[in-house]
Parts: sequence; structure tokens; C-alpha cells
Amino acid sequence: MSLSSSTAKEKAKILAEALPYIQRFHNKTIVIKYGGNAMVEEDLKQGFARDVVLLKLVGMNPVIVHGGGPQIDQMLRRVGKEGVFIQGMRVTDAETMDVVEMVLGGLVNKEIVNLINRHGGRAVGLTGKDGAFIRAKKMLIQDKEKVGEWINIGQVGEIEKIDPSLITLLDTRDFIPVIAPIGVGEDGQSYNINADLVAGKLAEILRAEKLILLTNTPGVLDKNGNLLTGLTARRVDELFADGIISGGMLPKIGSALDAVKNGVKSCHIIDGRVVHALLLEILTDEGVGTLIKEN
Repeated sequence: MSLSSSTAKEKAKILAEALPYIQRFHNKTIVIKYGGNAMVEEDLKQGFARDVVLLKLVGMNPVIVHGGGPQIDQMLRRVGKEGVFIQGMRVTDAETMDVVEMVLGGLVNKEIVNLINRHGGRAVGLTGKDGAFIRAKKMLIQDKEKVGEWINIGQVGEIEKIDPSLITLLDTRDFIPVIAPIGVGEDGQSYNINADLVAGKLAEILRAEKLILLTNTPGVLDKNGNLLTGLTARRVDELFADGIISGGMLPKIGSALDAVKNGVKSCHIIDGRVVHALLLEILTDEGVGTLIKEN
């Protein structure tokens, strides 16, 4: 079956459009936070895996950090528990931490690895406990209603340091790292860390060209639901102050802002519900979602 003339021209235009981006990002590291609908809808899962393999084959170095909130909530319900969140962070007692490790470090991580490998990639699954490459400590959240008081949310961690040597080694051997956001304390305690925060800090440490966060929205929206793009760090600070950014978007934008302030060239918050959103963002002129840069 041959293409019509108009269809052939359009496809050729799209392929040719990708060339300068392939050249620009050759051998560059791109950290991708994978979550939302893209992790649960079959066509989106397949599309994501193919996109990642393609990026690797054309010379880029994708590093995947994944979430798994819906899968964790589903497992918690099976054991008679409900997920509780404070300021966008999951409250994680010891029993919940066991579920988090089983779901993120086991079921979800291995499913993503297997999916990428089935499409021709060479993915390797990790948690921050492997090689103790993500060191963490207990996180306390400041109480917004009681000045000077802090909220204990259990085994939720904040990152102390990341050792990039394991990820760098995998990149040099053409493997694709797939990372579950679980850290380890000096005493061996496991910590549940927000995947957006891990992705942002990892992008900084690896001096990534891009940080891409897949979400279930078109990007950052204003109070009227309009998409905001081309944001600078200063403008993002203003959005925080105005209360436009709140809830689950807080850790996403916070990690994006820290990343671009600390050397990552750009951050993209994109709609993971769009098939091949990664390729549209990286290899086309228009891109999708919200772009955040330092200046």
C-alpha cells in the first residue's frame, strides 16, 4: 500500500524536522519522570517504551524515574489501608513502606524494564538502595496552620546525596536505567521519596540537557485553565506566591525550578495522555506542554 502524495510529503517533513534535534541532543542525558495515565493505559505504555528505545538508538541517553501512585493505592486497598497525602506527599508508615517497596521496586519497575526490552531496548531496573546511590534522610513537613511546628509523615525521605557513578556506568554500556524512587538512610532505613524530586535532583547531578515530567494535564495552567509555557524561574516563583501552583503540582514545579536553577538546560512538563508525547516534545519544532528555563 503506497502513501498519497500529500501524506508522503507530510511524513517526510516530520522526519526531516527531527534531524537538527537528533544532532543537538546526541550523547546528551535526558531525565524522564514517568507517571500518570502513561503508566496505566496500554497504548500509552507501548508508545512510551517505543519512544525511549528510539531516543536511545539515535544517540541520546534517557534515564527513567517512575512513580506508581495508583498501583500503590490499589495494593493498599487490598490490605485494608487508604492512601493519605499531606501537601502532595504520601504519608508512609512502616506497613505502607513495605507496600511501596513491593510495588515500586518490584512490580512496576520490572514491568517498565520488560516493556522497554521487548521493544528492543536494554533497560536495567534499580532502586536508590542499589549501590546505596540515593542517600536519604527523614523528611518533616512544616505545618501551615501552626507556625514553627512540623508534621511527621513517616518513612518519607528527602535526598541527602546521589552518587551518579552507577547511572553513568549503565549509560556508557548502552543500558537504559529505570529507577524506582526509594532511598536509603545511613542506618539502612528505606525511604519513600517523591518521584518528581528524585528526577529533578538526578537531572542536576547528571548535568542533564533536559528534565521531562509526564503528567495528567496539558502542563502548567493558570486560574482560567489556560496553558502557560515559556516560563522563567522568576515567573514560576510568582506563580507559587500567587497560589496558582498547589497540591500535587507543588513537588513537580519545585523540582523543575531547582533543576533549571542548578544547571539543567530546560524542564518540560508535558501531557502523558498524548501518544508519543516524548517524541513530540524532543524531536519537533512545536513541542507540547510547559517549558521552564532559568532565564
